[in-house]
Amino acid sequence: MTTELREFLRIPYAELEELNLEAKAQRLARVPMHQLQEARLKYLTDEKRIKAVTVLFSDLEGRLHMLDYDKKFLLKSYDNLTFDGSSIRGFTAQRESDLRLGIDWSAFYWAPADVFGPGKVLVFGEVMERDGRPYVADTRSILKGFAQRMFEEKGYTMNAANEIEGFLFKGLNAEREYHKTGQFEFVNTGGYYHSLPGDPLRQFIDTVAEVQRAMGFQNEKDHPEVAPSQFEINYSYTEVVAAADTIQLYKLICRQVAALQGLTASFLPKPVVGVNGSGMHTNISVSQNGVNLFWDANGEENLSEFAWNFVDRILTHANDICLLLNASVNAYRRLDPHFEAPNQIIASPVDRGSMVRIPIGNARSARIEVRSVGPDANPYLVMYSLFRTGLEGSISNEPGLRQAKRFLPDNIYDAIDNFCAAQWSSVLLGDDVKARYADLKRAAADRCPRLLGTFVKGPEVQYHHEVYNQYLWNLF
Repeated sequence: MTTELREFLRIPYAELEELNLEAKAQRLARVPMHQLQEARLKYLTDEKRIKAVTVLFSDLEGRLHMLDYDKKFLLKSYDNLTFDGSSIRGFTAQRESDLRLGIDWSAFYWAPADVFGPGKVLVFGEVMERDGRPYVADTRSILKGFAQRMFEEKGYTMNAANEIEGFLFKGLNAEREYHKTGQFEFVNTGGYYHSLPGDPLRQFIDTVAEVQRAMGFQNEKDHPEVAPSQFEINYSYTEVVAAADTIQLYKLICRQVAALQGLTASFLPKPVVGVNGSGMHTNISVSQNGVNLFWDANGEENLSEFAWNFVDRILTHANDICLLLNASVNAYRRLDPHFEAPNQIIASPVDRGSMVRIPIGNARSARIEVRSVGPDANPYLVMYSLFRTGLEGSISNEPGLRQAKRFLPDNIYDAIDNFCAAQWSSVLLGDDVKARYADLKRAAADRCPRLLGTFVKGPEVQYHHEVYNQYLWNLF
């Protein structure tokens, strides 16, 4: 169909980067929401080439959902958007299906037209009850509320950046087809840092990096990873809610770019047995009035007492929150000690088998790296559970907590049992949302073989929360 009569918005990449960096700066400066709303509504009104606004939100398991609202409709009804929550796993029951969708005007993005389509802008939404209160199972609102409370009560800004690994496989919808074929096909077997400039993996990485840069990610480095067809594309630190939003955009961009190239970007933690799995190493710190509270030039490993207490709380509650950090049957294949698996509940500057690593840092960059997180985990629950545990959890009196040889679970059923038995998980989520989350995880696990064995089984991919479709789920 011809497009010559259409005059929808297409912005050059350099201009996109300027727009997105400006919006990011406003967000980090905490410009009042009413000012941002006024500015964004004016922009949408004045820019005639925009046809739709894509509103993004995530379900309880972290699966990203998108609704396109016609721009003219949204301008009239942005304060009265509703959707059917009963269609979202982990949200409302059918008898109470209607939920509201608010707009977080601080989380506004301009996207490349050649990847997302012309005439569209993106914005993150906030799921709300019928009366306008934050919805109890909207994990983004849970994280945002905690971050705001910490800032208001203690002046803390929680910062994070993630190193998210993934695989690039041949063919469209490779994950959904896996139960038919029982295998994934690599596009590249070069390995760590090694990929010729023109091969499919390098072209994919280059394209994703360009899109990220245009969307204000502020890239740092990108490269093929250790396993065949594996990639990692790093970007800069930012405030915690923005960091979690960025994870969702990163995975969306990767999947879209791969699809446009006839390939599949997968964030299964261990899609292929026998090679390294994928992680989402989560680097975190806390600042106050611009000062990094994790730094102490005279502290052990140059970390402050504040930071070590943060680490000790995470180690104390490691098994309580493991299900939030490793959220699928497949995730427990990655916690295999033969492939540098971060399954030891210890903290170390050098041991890559430790759950928590202490990277080399300075007054600006001092941080801790939580290595046990899977790339398929709900980023809002990851950030919330780590920061709230680190700041408000308890510290065990067990001697040698940071070096004791304890291990994370090697299967999802043990992780579910630990999660359900823990009082701390009830403090984090409340009994209602905790039960919903555990039920979702148990339902997926029960569709898969209880023992992992040495081969990835079709059901652990087919019924994965980022892969399943409603038709196949209901056929079980």
